[in-house]
Amino acid sequence: MTFAERLHEIRTGFERPFWVANISELFERLSYYAAFASLARYLHESLNFDVKQASSLTGLFGGLVWFLAAFGGTLADRLGFRRSLSLAYLILSCSYFLLGSLGASWLAPIRNAMPLGVLVALVLMLPALGIALVKPCVVGTTARASKENVRSIGYSIYYTLVNIGGAAGPYVASWVHQHMSVENVFRVAALSVFLMFFAVLLFFKEPQRSGETQTVSLGQAAKNFVTVLSNPRFMLFLLIFSGYWIVYWQEFIILPLYVHDYIDPNANTELLLVTGPLTVIALQMVVSFLTQRIPALRAITLGTLISALAWVILIVHPSVLMVVVTLFAVSLGEITQSPRYYEYISRLAPPGQQGTYMGFAFLPIGIGSLIGGWFGGLLIHHFGEVKHQPGRIWWAVTAVGVATAALLWIYDKKVRTSNIPAS
Repeated sequence: MTFAERLHEIRTGFERPFWVANISELFERLSYYAAFASLARYLHESLNFDVKQASSLTGLFGGLVWFLAAFGGTLADRLGFRRSLSLAYLILSCSYFLLGSLGASWLAPIRNAMPLGVLVALVLMLPALGIALVKPCVVGTTARASKENVRSIGYSIYYTLVNIGGAAGPYVASWVHQHMSVENVFRVAALSVFLMFFAVLLFFKEPQRSGETQTVSLGQAAKNFVTVLSNPRFMLFLLIFSGYWIVYWQEFIILPLYVHDYIDPNANTELLLVTGPLTVIALQMVVSFLTQRIPALRAITLGTLISALAWVILIVHPSVLMVVVTLFAVSLGEITQSPRYYEYISRLAPPGQQGTYMGFAFLPIGIGSLIGGWFGGLLIHHFGEVKHQPGRIWWAVTAVGVATAALLWIYDKKVRTSNIPAS
């Protein structure tokens, strides 16, 4: 097939809902990572939470998304993708606007009626409801609105746009924080997804089903969940792998606080967080090619170890430049393990339970964020504020990552049985 013929296939292989959904996902990721990049400092500096509370609340924001994602697909199939996407973007726009307005005078009656920590926790839960609907809608639209011969390209486009949004989010947060105020980061995030609400209503048409089986009911989904929970080896693997995400999420949870308080108070912490997504965009295909012959579980273990040891760079020489180098190295670990992790989970799933198993694949990300928020806050308070030895924070983070890699190695050797594939 010539290049011109392949280009024609791509131009004609995607229906309009594909482009609307995937472009809207870019703006959703932009909003999410803009908010995430600024959240810890916003809670600490603008709302006056101590570092432990700010870190725990930041972890809550990141964690709930992944717990609800497994249920979002069932709900989206019942509402339809158009209704689900428009509802999701409306929820997100209101959520981010409320988040940026927590200190506003018009919210004073509500702030006075309850503890601020409770109010913030409730507001932080709202974006998870929206994102849990967006994810299955965009992935499902990519499947339904792509012809079979270009479907794999469609998922590549999806993954690329997600990472472009992930890189653009911290950059936008940086610009807004520098030129306006940190509160306006969340208002810009709200505006971004509010525009997508109108884009979906105006341009998105429900993609047609093409021979899909009927989605299971909520009751059947719950039964499938129980079935997976009764698989002790699989659940043990997920719990062990949660350690990777406890380490990874520290770049959003406590790294901005650490850089601001102990390296350079004038550092642009949001802009620093662009490093990871740009690394993924630039090197994912190269690293995947270089590691394709490594069995999946070993690649997962290797990626975990790389991300863990990356923090040693920051220990050796704590500077803004070394923060960039550290984040680059953490991302090398991410792109080593991430595609192989989902491959590994897909191979574990029995016939007819792929959806449930892939839903559970998000569980370690949520556990890692929730525990990581508490853990990171404990570290920065104890070693930073109490002991005045902030460098030890990253020794503890590294230790968790190395221990996780060791447990994955032991799991591979001692627990995984012959009916669970290595690759």
